[in-house]
Amino acid sequence: MLSEAQKRRVLAKAGPALRAVAQDERSQWRNRELALERLADALRDALKVQRKRRATKPSKTAVERRLETKRRRAATKRLRRPPE
Repeated sequence: MLSEAQKRRVLAKAGPALRAVAQDERSQWRNRELALERLADALRDALKVQRKRRATKPSKTAVERRLETKRRRAATKRLRRPPE
């Protein structure tokens, strides 16, 4: 069974009711099995703990590349202006 923490996580991610519908096959038995598989997948996804995102800063090279691109674009736009 699920612990209290797991129950809270499922409620937060998947809502109060998990529902799986399958009408893919002609057989009721096969559709029931598909629905149970989908239900298990939904429950598994809801129980997954997301890792915390670690904040990173762009590398020096990436910053320089971005600024150089901005300078080039500004120069191009400057050339489009009418002469003063």
